[in-house]
Amino acid sequence: MRFRIALMCMLATLALASVGVPDAAHAQQDDRSPKRIELIVFYGEGCPYCARELAFLSDLQQRQPLLDVAAHEVWNNAENRELFQSMAAAHGIDARAVPTTFIGDSFWVGFDSTVQRQIEAAVDALAEGAAPPPVEERTTIDVPFVGKVDVGDSSLVVATLLIGFVDGINPCSLWVLSMLLALVLHSGSRKRIIVVGMVFLTVTSALYGLYMIGAYSALDYAGEVTWVRLAVAVVAGTFGVLHLKEYVTHRGPSLTIADEKKPGMFGRMRGIARPERSLPAVLGGTVVLAVGVSLAETPCTAGLPLLWTDLLSSRDVPVSGAVVLFILYLLVFLLDELIVFGAAVITLRSTKLQERHGRILQLVSGTLMVALAVTMLLAPQLLESVSGTAAVFAAAALVIVGVIALDHRVPAHHPRPS
Repeated sequence: MRFRIALMCMLATLALASVGVPDAAHAQQDDRSPKRIELIVFYGEGCPYCARELAFLSDLQQRQPLLDVAAHEVWNNAENRELFQSMAAAHGIDARAVPTTFIGDSFWVGFDSTVQRQIEAAVDALAEGAAPPPVEERTTIDVPFVGKVDVGDSSLVVATLLIGFVDGINPCSLWVLSMLLALVLHSGSRKRIIVVGMVFLTVTSALYGLYMIGAYSALDYAGEVTWVRLAVAVVAGTFGVLHLKEYVTHRGPSLTIADEKKPGMFGRMRGIARPERSLPAVLGGTVVLAVGVSLAETPCTAGLPLLWTDLLSSRDVPVSGAVVLFILYLLVFLLDELIVFGAAVITLRSTKLQERHGRILQLVSGTLMVALAVTMLLAPQLLESVSGTAAVFAAAALVIVGVIALDHRVPAHHPRPS
């Protein structure tokens, strides 16, 4: 009897052990099995960058079966907006732009080729059971008395420098400035030259800045809609074509200061610069002239700042960074005029803008406008990296050099249409 009881206990123990072994093995197998990857993206309906990211994520899901994507539209859904705000606060950021993407502790604001590469690298690392690579830091500029300011990615800084410089090569403004300085030089007073030149540049720059701020505000408010950005590219491209037309002929529509307006403008400048006029009167006349010139020259160069403000509004740049980029743009924009002005102050001589110089400037600005507009229409991702931005400008430069070289080979006895 005791033997039977002992035998039954042994059989029961073996049975429990046999049941427990598969459970333990199953639990161990679960621990080794890959975990699901949760990606949360907040987007806006009609946002072109959001549409690009959603298409990318759909393709990434097909290639990475462990990826779960939760997409929340926030422009038309109050609950999703609240969820966006709470998740952003938990990650220490503001819910200010779409698309914004979260994977664990990592997050990305906006979408471009760099963000796409980083998201894919994070998903691949998590699928292999490794920690995702750190998110690359954005470009910051150390501003005196302010500290480090986020200005977006480095490609935006490069585009600001290049577009601002080319925009500054403005035949309309350079013509007026050179004429004004030529007249003021007759007074022989460096003080008068400095004051008149600085007032002229300050007023024209301030009004130009206001135009850019207005364009930026409008595009920042409505620019996430795809057709708005397409319209901006088309308008800027049209401006560029008109500039290229000016290189060939003055016939037809034009954005430059009309020839019939130049004598009257020159007469007003001559009246301002009369030596017998007091300095306050000269300054007052200079302010009036600068306002008139700004209104006349804005169509002459409106395409480039329109393209740049559209580029800026499409990136997730905080207000402080946008202000720094605006200042940087205007400083580079003024560089060529400051060179003309400084040479006049030092040498007491003025270099007049010749017609051939003006035609070349029209070619430069027109080619760049068309190149940027075509890029924004067909391949906007090129402007999201330094190498892509440099490639666009390099292609435009090659076209400019080629056109000038070809133009010089045209026989001189063939008159150019006017």
